[in-house]
Amino acid sequence: MNAFERQKKIYLEGASGIISPIPVDARLLEEKALKAMSKQAAAYIVGGAGHGDTMLQNRRAFERWRIVPRMLRDVSVRDTSIELFGKKYPYPLLLSPVGVLEMVHPEADMAVAKAAAATGIPYIFSNQASVPMEVCGAAMENQPRWFQLYWSKSDELVASFVQRAEASGCQAIVVTLDTTLLGWRTQDLELAYLPFLRGLGIAQYTSDPVFRRLLDDPDPNPAPKPKVTLEAIRTLWSMIRHYPGNFSENAKSGYPRKAVKKFIDIYTRPSLTWENLTYLRGITKLPILLKGILHPDDALKALDHGINGLVISNHGGRQVDGAVGTMDMLPRIADVVQGRIPLLIDSGVRGGADIFKALALGATAVCLGRPYVYGLTLGGTEGVQQVLANYLADFDLTMALAGCRSIKEIGADNVMMV
Repeated sequence: MNAFERQKKIYLEGASGIISPIPVDARLLEEKALKAMSKQAAAYIVGGAGHGDTMLQNRRAFERWRIVPRMLRDVSVRDTSIELFGKKYPYPLLLSPVGVLEMVHPEADMAVAKAAAATGIPYIFSNQASVPMEVCGAAMENQPRWFQLYWSKSDELVASFVQRAEASGCQAIVVTLDTTLLGWRTQDLELAYLPFLRGLGIAQYTSDPVFRRLLDDPDPNPAPKPKVTLEAIRTLWSMIRHYPGNFSENAKSGYPRKAVKKFIDIYTRPSLTWENLTYLRGITKLPILLKGILHPDDALKALDHGINGLVISNHGGRQVDGAVGTMDMLPRIADVVQGRIPLLIDSGVRGGADIFKALALGATAVCLGRPYVYGLTLGGTEGVQQVLANYLADFDLTMALAGCRSIKEIGADNVMMV
């Protein structure tokens, strides 16, 4: 996305009285999107763990690093492309997995998949998607996509997800490590609202043959019969509506309620250890990345276990309140990894300058989360595309004004801590 062309388009349209409904400024984008969301969606998408301190720390960590522009360099032609696992991508940007997108737009993951395909940016399919990976994969045709894996209590289900991801054209598996238990998310708790209990965000499960088969197993811990209230009826109706198939047949079968119960019972695995990674390596030849790494020693352990890449992440501040910012840990992890595997980073990215800073400190690429969800909220596929166009143009312009013609020229001497 050439910065000049993007700016020219915006200004020329403005001269004709056309102003996009998708704000360019990150703060205005968030504010407008929040107003368009339900209170439940806003709490789930924007909320963090505890007091939200980790979310603030993510931004502070980026702000501590300042760009040092260099002058009198010919930056008339620029190359923003990168290579990851033997494949070339036009930009150092991927779309992070964000679950339950149906809360903000009816097309949900499908709209994001179309936008990602249109720009050539890899989309990491969410394990907690509202649309099955096969459907999104077909919509993206030959454009790049990866798959996020939450390691459930069933290895058979893990294997099924991985096999489906491979068949759907996913080019890497991103194992999320920091959500073996749900964090203390105060905004969700204040509303006493968890979307999964309504059957939202579990499309990867209800479309999976192994998961569907597990629904017929005897339940050793049956849930107590809920009290009949208007809200309980609404919850049941939502479960039935979101389960694949005919509404009336689903209502009679009882499978929608069973699916939600089974999901809650097995979707997290607190007992997960480094030894489990051997199993995953044995069932796929795709590159495996670990998402949620924040400590240099964990990065070294990942190398010892043959992991192909890392995503330095604190889950956007949604899991541990008071945790370190990702940009504080990036240079420390880069120092021990020494370029042996790609390093990606997310959590707190709010502009092209952030992308530049991350690359300067050792990241191979950057993952974008909440901002594209805001674009989805306000404008579906077109909204996501506009957000991506703005971020990429901002990055291209930042790179040029800093005196860099390519990603390879961005290094530690381009930034300083203050």
